[in-house]
Amino acid sequence: MELRSRSGWIEVICGSMFAGKTEELIRRIKRINYANKEALVFKPVIDNRYSDDEVVSHSMQKISSYPVNNTKEAREIIEKRNKLPYAVAFDEAQFFDSELIRLAEDLANKGVRVIIAGLDLDFRGEPFGIMPELLARAEYITKLHAICQICGEPATRTQRIIDGKPAHYNDPTILVSASEKYEARCRHHHEVIKDE
Repeated sequence: MELRSRSGWIEVICGSMFAGKTEELIRRIKRINYANKEALVFKPVIDNRYSDDEVVSHSMQKISSYPVNNTKEAREIIEKRNKLPYAVAFDEAQFFDSELIRLAEDLANKGVRVIIAGLDLDFRGEPFGIMPELLARAEYITKLHAICQICGEPATRTQRIIDGKPAHYNDPTILVSASEKYEARCRHHHEVIKDE
C-alpha cells in the first residue's frame, strides 16, 4: 500500500447513549463525501438494531458500512484495496477488540483520517472497553452530552433499565438494544444496584 501524505490523525466522538455520536460520525462522513474524498465505514456485526449493513443513528440518519466481526476483518477489507482511502470510520468502537487501537494508529501513521465513535462509559459509569486508550491516543476528541431523562440536565451516563428498575452492577456489560432498555442520565440520577 502506498504511503499517503503525513496528514493522518485519530479523532474520537464519545458520550452516553442518545448523545448523537453516530449522527456526528455520519455528518463527518457526508462532509468527506461532499468533498469527493473516499471514506470507509465499519461497524460491529453485533449492532444490528436498525440495519445489518448501514450505520444508523437513533434519528434514522444512515450511511453504508461494512459490518465486521472483529478488527482483523476490517483490516483485511482495507488492505485488499489498491490505495488507502482519505478516511476510515468505526462506529460503536466499544464493541471492537483491542486490535482496533493498533489499526487506528497504523492508518493515522499512513496519512489516513481515522474517525471513531463509541460509548466512553458503560452502564456502570466505568470506562468502556478500548475507549480509554483510543481517547488517550486521539488528536481530537468530541464529548457529546445527551439530556437526562429525569431532570433535563446534561447527561453523561447511560442508565440500563431491566424490568423497570436500574440494572445490577454484576449484569453483563454488553446488551445491545435501544430506548426500551436504556436512558440517558446525569451523574446525579444515574443508578446502579450494587450486589453485596
